[in-house]
Amino acid sequence: MKTCVRLLTCSMIAFLSFTAKAQQFDPLVINDTTTVPILPESPAFVNYNPKHQQRLESLQQQVPLTYNESVQKYIDVYTNRKNQMGQMLGLSTYYFPIFEQALKELDIPAEIKYLPIIESSMNPQAVSRVGATGLWQFMFSTARGYGLHIDNYVDERKDPIQASYAAAAYFRDAYAELGDWLLAIAAYNCGKGNVDRAIKKAGSRDFWEIRPFLPLETRNYVPAFIAMVYVMNFSKDHDIDKQISELAIKTDTVQVNRYVSLTDLATALDMEANLLFSLNPSYKKKIVNGTPASPKRIIMPKVTLGSYAMVYEVLNEMEQEQHEVILASNDDRRLNKKPAPMLRGVVKYHRVSAGQNLSTIADRYHVEVQDLKVWNKLKGSQLVPGQRLIVSKNHAPTANKPAKQYISYQKERGTESASGKI
Repeated sequence: MKTCVRLLTCSMIAFLSFTAKAQQFDPLVINDTTTVPILPESPAFVNYNPKHQQRLESLQQQVPLTYNESVQKYIDVYTNRKNQMGQMLGLSTYYFPIFEQALKELDIPAEIKYLPIIESSMNPQAVSRVGATGLWQFMFSTARGYGLHIDNYVDERKDPIQASYAAAAYFRDAYAELGDWLLAIAAYNCGKGNVDRAIKKAGSRDFWEIRPFLPLETRNYVPAFIAMVYVMNFSKDHDIDKQISELAIKTDTVQVNRYVSLTDLATALDMEANLLFSLNPSYKKKIVNGTPASPKRIIMPKVTLGSYAMVYEVLNEMEQEQHEVILASNDDRRLNKKPAPMLRGVVKYHRVSAGQNLSTIADRYHVEVQDLKVWNKLKGSQLVPGQRLIVSKNHAPTANKPAKQYISYQKERGTESASGKI
C-alpha cells in the first residue's frame, strides 16, 4: 500500500511539474525578427475560422495567401495586439507609398510592402542581435551587394527610399531563382541557400511541404507574414484603430550639395529636432553630408513664408569645416573580417560605468552600436564596469575651407509629399 501511495505521489508531482512548465511557456517569446513570436505547433486545426479564410481569399493577388492553422494562430496573436497594430496602421500612411513605388518599378507584388512590419515594426533605426539594420533589416554584406552605401556619416539601410529599392531588387533576384513568391519571402529571412537545401530534402518546391526542413524562425515567418496581410486589411473588423503618426505631415524633398546640420535646420523650421531626424533616419551624425559630386536628400516639412529666410541661411550661408568620409567597416560578423586599421587622429575613450550598455554609450557619443563593436573588436554586447572603450575615431580637420556651395532644389524621381506620397 505504501508503495502504491509513493507511486501515486511521484506521478502527481511529475504531472504538476509538467503542468507548471507548460504554464511557464510564453507563446509570445520574440526572436530575432521583431514581430514574429515563436508559437507551438499543434497536431490538429482547432481554431478554424471560415470568415478569416474567406477574407484572405478576397485579398489574393500574386502572393499565395494560404489559410491554415499556423496562419490562424498569428491572426489571433496580431488581432490581440491592438495598440501595436494601430501604430502600424498609422505608420503605413507614411511608409507604404514609399514601399509601393519601389516594388512597382521592379514589378514586385505590392503585398511585399507588409514585410517591414514583420522585419522591424517599420522602425528605420531597428538593429537585430546579428546586425541586420533598418526597415528591411539588411545585413551589411547584402546591403553593399545591392548598392546601399554605408560610411561614417550615412547608413542607407536606414533610408526608407534607398532600402526599399534594394529590397525590391533582392525579391526580383530571389523570384527569378526560386520561381515562387512564398519561397522568395522565406529566402529573405533565412537566405536562398537554406531554401535550396530544404527543397532538396523535401523533393518539392511548395513552401508548406519544405517548411519542416527550414529554420524555426522561417517556418513561422511566412505564416506570420500572411497573417499580417490579413490584419492590416481587416483591422476594423477586430476593433483596431489607426493611431496617427507624427510622420503624417506634408513634406518637401530637397537635394543639397553641402554639409547641413539637421539640428540647425530643425531650429530654423521651428520644429522638434527628433521629428526631422525621423524623416531623415539614415544620417548617423544628424549631419547631411552632401557634396557637388554626391548631393544628398533632405526631407522636411513644407517651409512656411515666415521661416523661409532662416531655412535658406542654414542650407546655404553657414561656413563649413572640411569633413572626411570613411567607408564603414564590415559589421557582418558572419564574414569574420578584421576592421580597417585606425588612422592617425583624435581617438576618444570611455570608461564603462555600472548599468551602462552599448546602446546608451552609442547615444551619448552620437555613434552607432556597430561602430563600437568594430572599433573595440567586440564579439557580443556584454560590457563590464571599468572596461575601456574606443567611442570615437575622428580625424583632425584641415585648415582650408571649401568654396561656398548652394542648394539645388529639384524634385527627385518618385518623391512627393508624405501625406500621400513621398
